[in-house]
Amino acid sequence: MLIKKIRELTEEEEKKIICRNKSDLEDIMQIVSKILNDVKKNGDRAVKHYTKKFDGVELEELRVSREEIEEAYNLVDYKVIEAIEKAKENIIYFHKKQMEQINDLEVKKDGIILGQTVRAIENVGCYVPGGRAFYPSTVLMTTIPAKVAGCKHIVITSPPTKEGKGNPATLIAGDIVGVDEIFKVGGVQAIGALAYGTETIPKVDIIVGPGNIYVTVAKKLVYGEVAIDFLAGPSEVLIIADETANAEFVALDFIAQAEHDPNASCVITTTSEDKALEIKEKILEELNRAERKEIINSALKNSAILIGSLEECINFSNKYAPEHLEILTKNPEDILKKIDHAGSVFLGEYSPVPVGDYASGTNHVLPTSQFARMSSGLNVETFLKKITYQKLDKESLKQISDIVITLAEAEGLFGHAEAVRRRILKK
Repeated sequence: MLIKKIRELTEEEEKKIICRNKSDLEDIMQIVSKILNDVKKNGDRAVKHYTKKFDGVELEELRVSREEIEEAYNLVDYKVIEAIEKAKENIIYFHKKQMEQINDLEVKKDGIILGQTVRAIENVGCYVPGGRAFYPSTVLMTTIPAKVAGCKHIVITSPPTKEGKGNPATLIAGDIVGVDEIFKVGGVQAIGALAYGTETIPKVDIIVGPGNIYVTVAKKLVYGEVAIDFLAGPSEVLIIADETANAEFVALDFIAQAEHDPNASCVITTTSEDKALEIKEKILEELNRAERKEIINSALKNSAILIGSLEECINFSNKYAPEHLEILTKNPEDILKKIDHAGSVFLGEYSPVPVGDYASGTNHVLPTSQFARMSSGLNVETFLKKITYQKLDKESLKQISDIVITLAEAEGLFGHAEAVRRRILKK
C-alpha cells in the first residue's frame, strides 16, 4: 500500500491511483458480442446454453415460480426478512422525496405556450449480481426507484444457485417490493435477454444494476437497443480524514470496502502524517482478523494513503471522483460544499458507507471509475423521461416566423420554411 504526500506523487503514481480499473476490453468485447448475438438469434435456447456453460446449472424454466418464492420464505432467517422490510421503507421514503422535486412545467412567452411533462419509462430490467455473494439489497436499490417513478413493468434477472433456483433472499426482496417477474438468469445472457427479448424473458426499455466486467461490457454493447444507467466497475471509496479522525473507524471502513472485490479501490487522504501511520497500523490489525482476508489482500494493490493539506485532500478527491466519499473531519459539512464530484457522500464518523449500502435510504448503485464526474447514482430520474410541448396561435407563429424561415432556408430545408410560411399567409 502506497503512503506518500500528495504533492510528491509522480505523474505515473497519480495516474495509477486515479485511472483505476481501466481495462483493455477488446478481447472481452468479442466474447460478449458473440453471446449477445446468439441470444438475439436463439432466445431461450441460447440463454439456457450459456447458463449451463458459465453457471454449471441446467435450467428447465427461466422464470421463478410463485411456489419457489413461497419456499424462499422458509429458507431465510426472519431477521433478514424484517431487515429487508425496514430497509425498503427507508429507501422508499427518500426516493419519494426525490419524486416530489420533479414537476411538470408550463410557461408562456410572447403568446407561445411552452411546457414539459414527465413520464415514466414503461419496462425496466434490474440486474442483480451473484457469484461471490447474493445481494438482496441491490434488489431494493434498483427496483424501488423504478416503482416510485411509476414504471409499469419491472423484472429482475439474477444468477441461479448451484441447485438451479433463485437465491432465496433475492426472491424475497423482489417479492416484498412487488416486482412483476423474476428470472434466474445472470451474466451476459441475462443482459442480452433483457435487451432483445426471448420467448420467456420480455424485452425492456432500460437495464439498470451493477455486474462483473462481462455484464458491464454487455450493457455497453446493447446501449442504443435499450437505455442503461451507467457502466459500473469495482467498488471504491475515498476517505478524507483530518487529525481529529478516529483511526480505527477509518481502518474499519477501508476493510469494509476492500472486502467487496479483489479489484476494489480504497484511498485515504489525510492532513496528518502521524494519522497516516496510525491508520496503516490499524488496517493491518483489522486485516489479520478479517474473514475475507484473501480478497482484501488483493485489493490492497489498488490502495493508497496520501498526505496533504485539507485543500490538497479536497482537490485530490475531486480529481479522483469517488463512488463513495467519506468525510471524517472536524466540520464535514464545510468540506461537502467544496465537493464537485462524488457518487454518494458520508459525513462524520457515525456515517460509514455500509449505512448507504443497506438502509439509510439513499441509493447504493453509484458511478465508479471517475464516472461521478458526469453521472449521478441511480435515482427516480433514471426511470423518467421529460416530454416537451408547445402551443402557438396564428399571431404568435407570425412573431417567430422570420426566425424559423430564415434559419430553415439557410440550412437548405425549404419544406420547413414553407410549412410556416403557408400558415401565416393563409387567410
